[in-house]
Amino acid sequence: MAGKTPSGEKPIAANKKALHDYFILEKIEAGISLLGTEVKAIREGRLNLKDSYALVRSGEVFLLHCHISPYSHGNRENHDPLRSRKLLLHVNEIRRLIGKTQEKGLTLVPLRVYLKRGKIKVELGVARGKKLYDKRETERRKEADREAKAAVKYRR
Repeated sequence: MAGKTPSGEKPIAANKKALHDYFILEKIEAGISLLGTEVKAIREGRLNLKDSYALVRSGEVFLLHCHISPYSHGNRENHDPLRSRKLLLHVNEIRRLIGKTQEKGLTLVPLRVYLKRGKIKVELGVARGKKLYDKRETERRKEADREAKAAVKYRR
């Protein structure tokens, strides 16, 4: 992903699978605690959010199964690609997330990672899983919108 958005954010990675598999109820921005080689690898775009999720443990939020490939110019002190990483949130935000995730069927899913004023940020979504018929309905709706746009474009 290249270029900056109008809000001054530079996108690094997006989790498109999360938008397909979940209904996103709420979005939260969080900082992320990283090692030096992880920051350099993320700036190279070597990040995969595909099967990652966030978990609240003992009053802290952690990002799990987020794959950050080793830095290309790193040495033997390179980071572990799948280590759990602490997310930086305010205490009241963490309390609210604890309440939300204890509800039946809600989970925390990273939606995208981006640079904002030189800092790497993660956008978390409080999400509810979609059933198979919900996924089909979403796909039908997208297809109908696509066809409608094509028809309007053709008429012009």
